[in-house]
Amino acid sequence: VQLQASGGGLVQPGGSLRLSCEASGNIVSSFGVGWFRQAPGKEREFVGRIAWNGGGTYYRDAVKGRFTISRDNPKKTVYLQMNNLTPEDTAIYYCALLPRYTGSDHPKYYAYWGQGTQVTVSS
Repeated sequence: VQLQASGGGLVQPGGSLRLSCEASGNIVSSFGVGWFRQAPGKEREFVGRIAWNGGGTYYRDAVKGRFTISRDNPKKTVYLQMNNLTPEDTAIYYCALLPRYTGSDHPKYYAYWGQGTQVTVSS
């Protein structure tokens, strides 16, 4: 199994970006995919996740109402639509597979991390 994140870039405050996370391999038994981010000097933090079955989503409070996660099951691809971006959203964004739901979104429960894509919000 491999996950590949893409779509990062430089955007002005208030702008939008859409990240993609394409999975390959056998993911049929997994619960879903999560997005994380890591800013310089900070720990990796959970952003949100989506379930393959039913598409249920969950987000950290700081991004609720601005970020939306969606998925395309046949393409095994998950998207992170980010709107109204602020400099505080600047980070490397990662996607990872959630093999099964445990009630926690600690990174240790996620697997097959993608290589990350840089998002920079600056004027």
